[in-house]
Amino acid sequence: MAGRGGVGGSPLLQHRAGPTSVLALVNRTPAFDPDCTRCPRLAGHLSAVRRDHPGYHAAPVPPFGPAQAPLLIVGLAPGKHGANATGRPFTGDHAGILLYRTLHAFGFASQPEAIARDDGLVLHDCRVTNSVKCLPPQNKPTPLEVRTCNGFLAAEIAAVSPRIVLALGRVAHEAVLRAVGVKPSACRFAHGAQHDLGQGRLLFDSYHCSRYNTQTRRLTPAMFEELFGEIRARLS
Repeated sequence: MAGRGGVGGSPLLQHRAGPTSVLALVNRTPAFDPDCTRCPRLAGHLSAVRRDHPGYHAAPVPPFGPAQAPLLIVGLAPGKHGANATGRPFTGDHAGILLYRTLHAFGFASQPEAIARDDGLVLHDCRVTNSVKCLPPQNKPTPLEVRTCNGFLAAEIAAVSPRIVLALGRVAHEAVLRAVGVKPSACRFAHGAQHDLGQGRLLFDSYHCSRYNTQTRRLTPAMFEELFGEIRARLS
């Protein structure tokens, strides 16, 4: 997930952008459809969220970053009060705190915080997306929903042409493998693992930077920084 909600009392819960302000700037491409309703359960859930939170984006969340970049980061899906609210991946939620702070530390982001779509954040040589572009109920997309959205991820990888793909979590790991035509059995998920996808492209694995993983210290800042240090060295 791009996160399980914002941090109470912080600016992460402010400055929501409605769907018109976001999607009016996004065209339909092979890698993203701002009007996608291919998954009935997700489309129905978004409709309910729009009723309950009229100021939320509550629509497919487009990727963020340069159209072509040597690093593509793939998460799971938008968080309800994060990307689903702001319309930008990992923005306004807990998972984005560690992600963007680390991206900034290694020169991939212009600032260490992602609060809203209009916060001035710019990514350098890095693009961020999700395996599933729509908010799923209980933060859990079904296997069918992940597969249905996989064509967008495959098109995005082809268009972005990254040298490194970083998968945040097992579901993202398997979605990337499916998108590039590699069997999951050939590349086992493990934090810090590196897999050769061919054509000069590597897949890096990380535990997801979710609130649960960071609070239980399954993923620590030091672990994340070590991984990004290796990524930066590979790209140098």
